[in-house]
Amino acid sequence: MGSDTGFQDFDRQDRTYLPVEERKTNYREFTIPLTTKELANQAARCIDCGIPFCHTGCPVNNIIPDFNDLVFTDDWRAASEVLHSTNNFPEFTGRVCPAPCEEACTLNLHDAPVTIKSIEYSIVERAWDEGWIRPQIPARRTGKRVAIVGSGPAGLAAAQQLARAGHRVMVFEKNAKVGGLLRYGIPDFKLDKRVIDRRMAQMQAEGVAFFVNSYVGHNVSIEALVDDYDVVVLAGGSEYPRDIDVPGRELQGIEFAVPYLAQQNRRVSRENLPAGLDTSAEGKHIIVIGGGDTGSDCVGTTNRQGAASITQLEVLPRPTEQPDKLLTCPTGPKSCVPPRPTKKAVTGGGRCSPSRSRDRTGRSTRFMASSSIGRMSTGAGP
Repeated sequence: MGSDTGFQDFDRQDRTYLPVEERKTNYREFTIPLTTKELANQAARCIDCGIPFCHTGCPVNNIIPDFNDLVFTDDWRAASEVLHSTNNFPEFTGRVCPAPCEEACTLNLHDAPVTIKSIEYSIVERAWDEGWIRPQIPARRTGKRVAIVGSGPAGLAAAQQLARAGHRVMVFEKNAKVGGLLRYGIPDFKLDKRVIDRRMAQMQAEGVAFFVNSYVGHNVSIEALVDDYDVVVLAGGSEYPRDIDVPGRELQGIEFAVPYLAQQNRRVSRENLPAGLDTSAEGKHIIVIGGGDTGSDCVGTTNRQGAASITQLEVLPRPTEQPDKLLTCPTGPKSCVPPRPTKKAVTGGGRCSPSRSRDRTGRSTRFMASSSIGRMSTGAGP
C-alpha cells in the first residue's frame, strides 16, 4: 500500500484554512484542500500494515489502505468506488467526522498519522466534479413500499440503500428542508448545505421521494404509515437535550445548544424562524457549557454573531499534552486536543484556571476546566 518509504519521504501535511479576517465574517466553509500532488504524497505515507488499525477506528468500516493506494497510483475513479462501497455519504464524513481512523493509524504512534480525512474528502469531491457519481437505478422494482421517518444521515443512508434494492421509498421530514442534524445542527462553516442538496438530487433520481413539513404523529398519521407501507423505518434521532438541575436554571437567557445552532442555520438558508425563537449573541457576554463538538460549534457561531466575550466551561480536568498511545478500549487515549473550531486551550483540573486562545475566527476565547464544576454539560442532544 502506498510507497514502501512514503512515511519516511514525506511529512504529514493537512488542509489549511482561509485567513482569519476573511472567514470570521461569514458562514462559508474555510478549509483549503490539498493539491493532487500533495494528496498523492500523503497517500504514499500509508504503510502496508499487517493489521490496518484504521479499519477498527472507522465507524463505517471504510477500506482505507485500498483507497489510499489508489490515490497514490492516480486511479481516483477506482478510489471513489472503494470509498462508496462502505460509505453512502463521504462528503459528509470528510467534513465533519472527528477522524478516529487517524487516531488508530499506526503512524500516530509518533503523532504523524496519514491524513485520511483529507484524502476521503478530496476523493468524493473529485468524483462529483468528474461526474462519476450518478444515480444508481435498480434493474427491477420489488413493489414494496417503505416509509422512513426522519431525513438525517441514518434516514438518508437507509433510503438510498433501500431504493437501490428496488423498493419504493418515501422519506418524511418534519422540518422545511431535508437533512436533519446535517441541515440544522451542524453550522454551515463546517458543512455547506448545498452538499446535502447535491446528494439529495441523486437520491431523487434513484426514486426516493421526500416529504417535508411532514411531522409523523402530528400532521401525518402513524396508523396511516403502518397501513399504507410494507415497512416503516424510524430514523428520527434524539432531540431531547440534557438539562442540568442547578440554582439559577430558571433564569432568562439560557439556551440549549442545538435549537440555538438551528436558528442560525435557518438564517443562513433564509428560512423563517419559528415564532419566539430569534436568539443572537451579538454584543452579549456568552458562556458555553461543554467543551465537545457542540460547544465548539456554539463558540464559532457566537463569534460570527459578534459576541462581546465568550467563556467556555468544561467539566473534565486537563488531559496530558501527549496521550498514552498504548491505552486500549474502553479507556482510550486522551490528550489536550481541542474540538473544532478552537485551537488548543484547555486548563488544569481541581480549580477553575482560565487560559486564553484564539479560535479559527480569530476572536480571543477564554476556556475554563474544572472537576469541581459538577454535572455540567452542553445540555444538547443528539
